[in-house]
Amino acid sequence: MAYRHSHEHPHDHSHKVSAASKKVLLLALIITGIFMLVELIGGLLSGSLALIADAGHMLTDTGALLMAFAAVLWSSKAADSQHTYGYGRLQVLAAFTNGIILIVLTIWILIEAIGRFQNPQPIESLTMFIVAVIGLVVNIIVFRLLHGSSDENINIRGAMLHVLGDLLGSVGAILAAMLIYWRGWLWADPLLSILVSLLILRSAWQLIKDSSHILLEGKPPKIDVNQVKQQLKAVEGVIDVHHIHAWSINEQSIIMTLHALIDGKQEQSEILDAINARLYDEFGVEHSTIQLEPGQCQAPDCE
Repeated sequence: MAYRHSHEHPHDHSHKVSAASKKVLLLALIITGIFMLVELIGGLLSGSLALIADAGHMLTDTGALLMAFAAVLWSSKAADSQHTYGYGRLQVLAAFTNGIILIVLTIWILIEAIGRFQNPQPIESLTMFIVAVIGLVVNIIVFRLLHGSSDENINIRGAMLHVLGDLLGSVGAILAAMLIYWRGWLWADPLLSILVSLLILRSAWQLIKDSSHILLEGKPPKIDVNQVKQQLKAVEGVIDVHHIHAWSINEQSIIMTLHALIDGKQEQSEILDAINARLYDEFGVEHSTIQLEPGQCQAPDCE
């Protein structure tokens, strides 16, 4: 049985993120950090749990954006002898951590809101309304900044979900302030805090699910093993494909290993080039390791 290892094309494992995305993260970090202090002061002055909760979200936003920015910078570092695939996973780890923080924060808000139902606190609705409106404007600006780069990687999407939670929190705080001012319904403050928290909880769970799938080296969504087999069996000289394994370092970098049974009539280098080209063109696989097997395949998953 002959073996050929395909790794003929240069691969950059630094997982670079665009300079524009780095600038966006830094700008969002500065804006969010400044307004977090403004909203916290406003919440304390008005006595609004919705504002304090939103300030808490903005505190985690600041930390999330700082973590995302640091991960982007660090992930650009080139691969070395200790981390041969580079540091791209740091962005996925940052996203996973942000999801956990969001869930913990949501649980805290729910507990505080239940306490407010039992013991309503006086609220200065006008102060609450003004700060919430300013917060809404700030969150919309930051959300739009991040949204343009959110498709680039899961790390930025995780930071964007934090900001989306704040945006919804600001909307909730505005509604609560209006209800308290016009109707005197103090329960509106904790109720809207709970509703916003439940929306955030759903997004946080999806973020944890997506990032953990990558961390556990799950199959990338765009990869269908049966389609890979069919595409590669169409390559001249390939009889069968088996032992297919696919995973990703982050959302952009797909890696695959496989065994290909060949008829021995074609040059092995030509078959390797054809397989690599097909994997890249059809599935976006940037890094592949291929073992060629001339003759009869003995593996249990051969057809």
